[in-house]
Amino acid sequence: MKRIRRMNTDKGLTGETGLTETVIGAAYEVSNTLGCGFLEKVYENALAIELRLKGHRVEQQKPIEVLYRGEMVGLYQADLVIDDSVIVELKATRALETIHRAQCMNYLRAAHLSTGLLINFGLSRIEVQRVQSFVH
Repeated sequence: MKRIRRMNTDKGLTGETGLTETVIGAAYEVSNTLGCGFLEKVYENALAIELRLKGHRVEQQKPIEVLYRGEMVGLYQADLVIDDSVIVELKATRALETIHRAQCMNYLRAAHLSTGLLINFGLSRIEVQRVQSFVH
């Protein structure tokens, strides 16, 4: 029997698969309620509320230091960090681009986390990409 591959699953990824599924479900709830056309900050606030209602610890605009040879050389701000485990980078644009994925990957490396979600609310149907980094 031919196996059907589902979209938007965490199969093959390590890390916080149950948590990413919860975040994606919450993002769909926000998208279904608000629709598209708002600024990223509106979606960030709404998603933070939705995840807190589900019992998760959510940090907004969390500063992440970038270190080089033990010295801070920069500071990023992650849109959301959920349960100290998953970084969520939000966009409200026509399409996700390679630079958005690279940005999320850099946040993961700097934060020493392995799992991130890139979520675009700029379309009538949200776009979700999982980003995986291998922490040393």
